[in-house]
Amino acid sequence: MILSRSISIKLPMNVYDTIDAIAVEKKIKRADILKEALDLYLEEWFEYKAAIERLKDPGDEVLSEEEFFRELREDLNWKV
Repeated sequence: MILSRSISIKLPMNVYDTIDAIAVEKKIKRADILKEALDLYLEEWFEYKAAIERLKDPGDEVLSEEEFFRELREDLNWKV
């Protein structure tokens, strides 16, 4: 069983109207739009935190853009 809790927030009217329009277009509930938006935000937040931790790690090599793409091409066997 998935446990859940409710939360109540006040939104500016333009944000509420945008959420409402998306819900109508997608034929889903406003709450589902908000859940999806929060999931995306939280995913980005945790990726951001992981990236910051990696930047703080002196043992984690930082590649230049050129090095990154060269290694990516090699890893994917791209012939460019």
